[in-house]
Order: sequence, then C-alpha cells, then structure tokens
Amino acid sequence: MQDLALALALAAYNVGSLIPEAGQLHLPYVAFTLAALQAVLLIWRRRWPVATFLAVGIPRSLYDQLGIGFAPLPLASAIAYYTVMERCSTRVRWVISAVLLAGIIRSQLLPGHTEPYDFFVVVLQFAAAGIAGILSRTRRAYLQEVEARASQAEVERDRQVALAAAQERTRIARELHDVVAHHVSLMAVQSEAAAALLPGRPAEAARSVEIIGQTAREALTELRRLLGVLRGPADLAGRQASTAPSPSVSELQDVLMQVRRTGIAVELQVVGSPSKLAPGIDLTAYRIVQEALTNTIRHSGAGEAAVTVSYEPGYVTVSVTDTGHGPVAAAAGRPPKSAVAGPRDAPNGSRERPAGPAGFGLAGIAERVASCGGSLCVGPGLAGGFAVTARLPSP
Repeated sequence: MQDLALALALAAYNVGSLIPEAGQLHLPYVAFTLAALQAVLLIWRRRWPVATFLAVGIPRSLYDQLGIGFAPLPLASAIAYYTVMERCSTRVRWVISAVLLAGIIRSQLLPGHTEPYDFFVVVLQFAAAGIAGILSRTRRAYLQEVEARASQAEVERDRQVALAAAQERTRIARELHDVVAHHVSLMAVQSEAAAALLPGRPAEAARSVEIIGQTAREALTELRRLLGVLRGPADLAGRQASTAPSPSVSELQDVLMQVRRTGIAVELQVVGSPSKLAPGIDLTAYRIVQEALTNTIRHSGAGEAAVTVSYEPGYVTVSVTDTGHGPVAAAAGRPPKSAVAGPRDAPNGSRERPAGPAGFGLAGIAERVASCGGSLCVGPGLAGGFAVTARLPSP
C-alpha cells in the first residue's frame, strides 16, 4: 500500500510538471503516458527491485530517445536505484551501478543535453539515492542483529532459569532424602527392636516405641522447616511459616544420640580449633555425617562408629567410620550376605534385620561435596569396616 501510494503520487507529480509545458512538447500524449508509466512501475519495487529498476529505465530511455523535449526529474529511476542498493547483494549492486552509469552516459550523448553540468547533476542525484539506500540497509541489518541478540539473550535466560530450577529441585531432593531416610531408618530399627522384645520384655519394648514417637516428631519438625522455606506468600494464607536455621555441625550430638538409640556406639572427636563455617559448607558437613550414619544403620550391621570433625586453615574435614560387615556391600548400597540371610538375635537382645534396597545415600553425598568444590573418599577403613571422608573448603 505504501508503494502504491508512492507510485500514484509520483505519477501525478510527473504529469503535473508536464502540463505547463504541454504546448511545447513533441508528442504530448506519449510524454504524459511515459512519465506516468515510469512512476507506476514502482508498485513492485520491493518485491522485484532489479526488475523494477530495469523496467522504470525503459520508459525513461524512450522519453529521451523520442526527443519529446522537457523531461521531469528522474525521481522514479532514483527511487528504484535506492531500493536496489538497500535490498540486493553486493554483486548485484555493483552490476546495477555499472548499468546505471552506462545509461547516464548514453543519455547525455543524446540531442538536447548540451549543458556540461547535466551529467554531474544526474550523477549527484543517483549517488545520493545510492548512499541513502546503503545507509538504510546498514540500519536494517543493525536492527536485525539487535533483535537476534535479544532473542538469543532471552533463550539463554530461559535456559539459565531452567538450569537453576533443576539445580534447586536436586538440592531439595537431597534435603528431603537426608531428613526422611535418617529418621525413617531410626524408626525402622526401633520398631523391629520393639517387635523382638514383645511380649517378654514389655518395658524395653515400650522404650523403643517411645523412641519411635520422638523420632517421628523430630522428622516432622525438620520437614515443616524445609517445607516452610518452600512455601510462597500465597500458600501461607496469612499464617507464619514454620522455619528454623539450617542444621549445623555444632548440632551433631543430636544425630549421635539418635544413632545411639539404635544400639550403635558412636563417638565424636573434634580436631583443631572450631571456626565459623559458611552456611552452605556447614549444612553440607552436617548432612554428610547424618547420611553416612544412616547408611551405617541400614547397611553395615556395625556395632560401633566414630565421627571426626577436623578443622584446618581453609578446610574442614568430616569422617565417619564404622566396624561393619564389609565395605564392598556398604559402598554399593547393598546389605552384606549375613544381613540378607534373615533376622537373627543381636547382642542387645533385639533382632538384626535385612538391610533395605540400594538407595541414593552415597550419590547424594558425592553431589553435595562436588557442589562445594571439595573432595570425597569412600571405601574400606584402615581398621576394617567402612569409611566416608569428605574434605570441604572453608573460606
């Protein structure tokens, strides 16, 4: 529609500029027709720029060759040349420019072009049109590049958001696994102990049931704390979120007390001068000890375990060792053969249980250590059993 309006307006201008000179024109009706025709062809200038440039030049050349006389400015040819310079490739632009120069020289050699400055005026007109086309082409290319960069930045932002969401889901999954696996393992041990003690020792069975209840309440408290952080304002509906500070290495005695209730003797040793750890490192060290002890309860069949927290400049090292049946079974997350043979009497009067199926405990520990830039060593301990040792940076 814009090109149609331009073509009609230019055709009207060309015809109007010839009307005052109509009496002096040779073949006036042909002059009006050719002047209008070269302008009307601009309707297709953006769809077929080269063809339109050549088509516009034909009526203009006929006008000059017929010697009609007064001729309007070659605005149609200049606009067509502008379109070629804006929309065509470099090779096509060079070819069209050469054709245009040849056409200008040829037209200046025809009768009626006696003034020496005519050539320079026409060249100046087409040079201005060509430069305007190149500038428009450069601006359009710049805008396209900016739009492409903006689109790429938006795609990259969406990718980063998706990656961050995936990392957050993984972190939440690790937290839930550590909380649930630890407390549920403790409850499973105590429930089996209670079943083994009944009906002969009801007092001890009642104590095991009491420990189950206490452990369940502790698990619910930790889950409420974790879910309270995840809930948004819309989910709270005016209620206060149930949150609490993240667990810390300084609170390991609570974990050790829970493990001792299962019949495993576990001791804590602190080496070096305790220092304040970064929140992420502190939580990671706590969860590593918790998960390692959970694996000891579920898989190793150990009677003793030891936890060591060692502080040194720039690092904190946590180590959990036990006296389990075999490091290979524990490392693989599988119970040793003696454990899967069936329940049997344990030294504390309860009955040993088959360990559960393979889980994600060691994998979760490895993910936590890697996220902090630390190093992890798992395998047989120096004195037998199984050992988990993690060295974490402590800036």
